[in-house]
Amino acid sequence: MCIELTCDWGLQGGALTVVDTEYGKVGIGICYDIRFPEMATVYANRGAQMIVYPGAFNITTGPLHWQLLTQARAVDNLLHVATCSPARDTSDGAKYTAWGHSSVVGPFAEVMAEAGHGQEIVYADIDFKKNDTRRKNLPLQSQKRNDLYELKDCRNAIGFKF
Repeated sequence: MCIELTCDWGLQGGALTVVDTEYGKVGIGICYDIRFPEMATVYANRGAQMIVYPGAFNITTGPLHWQLLTQARAVDNLLHVATCSPARDTSDGAKYTAWGHSSVVGPFAEVMAEAGHGQEIVYADIDFKKNDTRRKNLPLQSQKRNDLYELKDCRNAIGFKF
């Protein structure tokens, strides 16, 4: 699976995106989106088997939050999460120093592949059937207490169909 993503710095999107591929449905987020579990849950509710987050956490938040948030979004929704980051540029003229550490995490928060801080390509064998098995064995969706709290997918509420 190869997905090319580009964006302009600082522009926010107007909608959540799920891409239907020949392998399964893939939700697309960006760097800061990984901090919001509700967005990942909306993607899971829309049938996403994986969420891809391109991002560039810095060397302060990266070591503390990058892997933790990746694993949390995966296990919260029992799906795969792939993160891609630029390699760390430590040259004197670097305008920004990214943490690096692109990764692929499975539905039980298992790290399936991880890059270091340098330029690398990350490969992982992904079996989306594991998501179904995990969801069957740990039925979080059916055990949520919607009588006490609820997450609404606003696009669905105004007539979009998925």
